[in-house]
Amino acid sequence: MSLRVVDNSQPQSPHKRNPGFPLDLDWVERVRMNRSALERRAASIGARRTVKKDYQLAWLLKAITLIDLTTLNSDDTDGRVERLCAKARHPLRQDILDRLDVPDLRILPGAVCVYHRFVKTAVEALDGSGIPVAAVSTGFPHGLAPLETRLKEIEMSVADGAAEIDIVIERGMVLRNDWQGLYDQVRAFRKACGDAHIKTILGTGELATQTNVAKASLVCMMAGADFIKTSTGKEKVNANLVTSLTMIRMIRWFAEETGIEIGYKPAGGISRSKDALNYMALMKEELGTGWLQPHLFRFGASSLLTDIERQIEHGLTGHYAADYRQPMV
Repeated sequence: MSLRVVDNSQPQSPHKRNPGFPLDLDWVERVRMNRSALERRAASIGARRTVKKDYQLAWLLKAITLIDLTTLNSDDTDGRVERLCAKARHPLRQDILDRLDVPDLRILPGAVCVYHRFVKTAVEALDGSGIPVAAVSTGFPHGLAPLETRLKEIEMSVADGAAEIDIVIERGMVLRNDWQGLYDQVRAFRKACGDAHIKTILGTGELATQTNVAKASLVCMMAGADFIKTSTGKEKVNANLVTSLTMIRMIRWFAEETGIEIGYKPAGGISRSKDALNYMALMKEELGTGWLQPHLFRFGASSLLTDIERQIEHGLTGHYAADYRQPMV
């Protein structure tokens, strides 16, 4: 079969990076979120929007290009990271690609995400692939190490070749409304990143209210964040459509006011193709098709790719394959 899809795995035009802006506390204080309205809107996504057959296969191929293929386990080893990178280089089995008849499409994940300890390993394993390495830094997952330690970790990850840095904010700053403190820290993290892009992890499941999530999103964007991200994947409550809608609408408001497009990364608990399609539909409806690009949207996921492979194979053969039939990392 042949899919009529467009290779959007790379930005179609130069993307202007967020330079950062002065902290506007008046704007922050104007932010309010209606949780009930957000819940009603989020509930409508999976119920009203769906894609079928060849269109679903095309969306799933697109989803692969939006994944930050991740391993953040306490028992990670160089060997595991090397296997993850091998998977990143060949995310789909060759027989599946042959049946899809898409030889010219660049179907590769958006990045490989690892702890600082494994940045060099990942950079070497991905050499020549064009796949960037993202490092979780700043005392991941809690973000409570001394500031000097967190800044040094960022600098070391960049020196080892990380092109993207996923930092974690101090959730306590949000809970006590210390917006100046949060702004100053993220600004310092951004400076330490240099040319590496910075994704700010909010830990949304620990921020108590959607208004807090929205305000934290805005402050991080003012401080120069290239992406805002929901979770570390280690919290009790990780990514969901309600919180995503809050953050996406702050991204839209920020773009309307500043002209700067900020990326969004839901992370934690996204393991099914159906969930990925729902997030993509939400992005398309709220921000437009232009945001469905790796430089503006990523999934933080470790097992999502396996389910996408299974769904694509089902679309081609009519049968679901067992997980073990997919090459594992």
